[in-house]
Amino acid sequence: MTTKQRFLAVIKYFSQAMPEAKTELNYESPYQLLVAVILSAQCTDKRVNLITPAFFRAFPSVYHLAKASTDDIFQYIRSISYPNNKSKSLLGMANMIVDVYNGNVPDNFDDLIKIPGVGRKTANVILSVVFNKDAMAVDTHVFRVANRIGLTNDSPNPLTTEKTLVKYFPAHLLGLAHHWLILHGRYTCTARSPKCLDCGISQVCKFYNSSLKTQK
Repeated sequence: MTTKQRFLAVIKYFSQAMPEAKTELNYESPYQLLVAVILSAQCTDKRVNLITPAFFRAFPSVYHLAKASTDDIFQYIRSISYPNNKSKSLLGMANMIVDVYNGNVPDNFDDLIKIPGVGRKTANVILSVVFNKDAMAVDTHVFRVANRIGLTNDSPNPLTTEKTLVKYFPAHLLGLAHHWLILHGRYTCTARSPKCLDCGISQVCKFYNSSLKTQK
C-alpha cells in the first residue's frame, strides 16, 4: 500500500466515524483556549478542564491575568504538570498580548510563536480551532499515531510529521484530521495497549499488519 492510498483510507474512515471531531478542551474565547492549550502540555485535557473554571473566574480576561503574579496563578494550576513554569508562561503570555497585541490573541503563526508558552503546536491549534485556518498541530498523540499507522513512516520529529501530514491531507481537512488522530490515539490507538481489534483502520495500519506477520 502506498502512502497516498493509506491516507485516502484513513480519510474515508474518519470522515464517517468522526465527521465533527473537535477539541475536548472547554473554552469560550480565544484567550480561554490559549490558556487551556498552554496548560495541556504534558497534561490531560480532563485535568485541564477541572481547573479552568476556577481559573477563568479569577482571571476572566487577559487583562486580569496580566495584573496577576506568578504566585496568584500558581494557586489555581498547582494540580497540573509543571505549574511553576506554566505560571510564568501564562503571565508572560498575558503581558505580551496586552502590551503588544492590544489584548487580542494574534491570528497568524509568526506572531503567535513569539508569545511565551506558545510553540509550534500551540500556535497551530489556535489557528485551526479559533480562526479556522488550515493548520496541522502535532502533539504527542498525533506524532505517535501517525507514525504507528504508517502515515509518516517513522518520522523522527514533530516538524517532519507536520510537513508530511500537510502534504497528504487536503488543506481543508487539516484541522479535522488533527482531532481525528488525537482522539484515535486517546481512545483506541493508545500508547501502551492499542485496541487493534476495535480499530476501524487496522487493515491499513502499518503497526497492525507488522504485528500479524510477526505472529505467523
